[in-house]
Amino acid sequence: MNNMPISRSTLLQFAKYACVGVLNTLVTLCVIYVCKALLGVNPLVSNAIGYVCGVINSFLWNKNWVFKSSGRYYKEAVKFAVGFFVCYGLQFLVVWLLSYKTPLKEFELPIAAFTMSGYGIATLIGNVVYTLTNYVYNKIVTFR
Repeated sequence: MNNMPISRSTLLQFAKYACVGVLNTLVTLCVIYVCKALLGVNPLVSNAIGYVCGVINSFLWNKNWVFKSSGRYYKEAVKFAVGFFVCYGLQFLVVWLLSYKTPLKEFELPIAAFTMSGYGIATLIGNVVYTLTNYVYNKIVTFR
């Protein structure tokens, strides 16, 4: 097995990827809020519109800033969408397995004014799985 440390450029690229992830979350939530609260759009439709905007935002920032790809937009956009669905499916499977097939399903930990549930922990783990697998997928497949 290769024990080479992760390069500085890979760490910088992953940091940029993480920043884009934060930006995507903000874009998604803002679009959902504007659609639902200000424009009166159905909540489920607002949610879908928000996620579409977040994925488009993610694609553009990842293509142009994180991975600096000069590939064809359409081809990379299709690969990006496939990666999103595959990694989301993996994340969903991790959350489901941890929430319903492990002792986490019964876990509750009161912390100040809220309770950390097993589902909450599973969701955090699932988000880490999604982030890492989606980064690797985009680095190796979408924007190689």
